[in-house]
Amino acid sequence: MRVYAGTDIGQRRQVNQDYVYASVEAVGNLPNLFVVADGMGGHNAGDYASSCAVHVLVDTVREDANYDPIKIMRYGIESANLKILEEAAKSEARKGMGTTMVAATVVGNYVYVANVGDSRLYVIHQGIRQITKDHSLVQEMVRLGEIQEEEAINHPDKNIITRALGVTRSLDVDFFDLEIGPDTMILMCSDGLSNMVTNEEIADLLGRPGNLKEKGKALIRLANANGGKDNIAVVLIEPFTKEVEE
Repeated sequence: MRVYAGTDIGQRRQVNQDYVYASVEAVGNLPNLFVVADGMGGHNAGDYASSCAVHVLVDTVREDANYDPIKIMRYGIESANLKILEEAAKSEARKGMGTTMVAATVVGNYVYVANVGDSRLYVIHQGIRQITKDHSLVQEMVRLGEIQEEEAINHPDKNIITRALGVTRSLDVDFFDLEIGPDTMILMCSDGLSNMVTNEEIADLLGRPGNLKEKGKALIRLANANGGKDNIAVVLIEPFTKEVEE
C-alpha cells in the first residue's frame, strides 16, 4: 500500500482547520485507517474541532473489540461527535464549533467509507467517481432538482453544510462499501480541493507520471493556483502496492 497525506492553509485563510490522518498499519481491528476532517468555528475552534475529532476517532477505533468495519467507524465517529459537543459546552470560544469527517479503511479488495459533511472520497479507475455524497445545502438542491449540477459549482451558498460533527447529539452518518481492483487509486479531500479543482483536472493530474507525493502536492498547488480560497486537505491511496510514502 502506498499513501500520501498532506494539508495546506491555502491563499485566503489565517488558520489551517483541515486535519488528516493516515495509517497503513492496523488501528485496533481495522487493517488501516485514513481520515480527512474540515473544521468550522471562529478563532481556533475549527482547527481544534477537526484535530480533536480525529484523535477521538482513532483512540476509539483502537479500543473497539468489534470486527465489522462499518460498526467500528460508526462508533468512532459518534464518540468524536459527543466529544466535540462536550468540549464546545466548556468554552465560549469553542461554542458552535464542528467538523466534517470522511474516514475509510481498505479490507482485502473492499474499501469501507463513512462520511459526514462535504469532505469527499473519490475512486480513480478508468475515470474518476465520487463515492461520498455531500451533505450540503447546494447538493440537497441538486438532489431535489431545484438546480442543475452545473449551477452548483459556483453557487453562493456552496459552503453551507447540512450535517457535521458537533451540531446535535444524534448524528446521521453515511456509509459506503465497494470492491476495488489492482489499478485503483483513492482520493480523500476537503472542499478546499474539490471547490477549486474540477473532477476532470483531478483525473488528468493523477493520470500523469509521478509518485503519490508528487501528485498530492501537485493537487494542492493547483488548488492554490486556482484561488486557494480555503484550507486544502489531500489523502491519496494506492491500496495494492507495497511501498509506503511519507
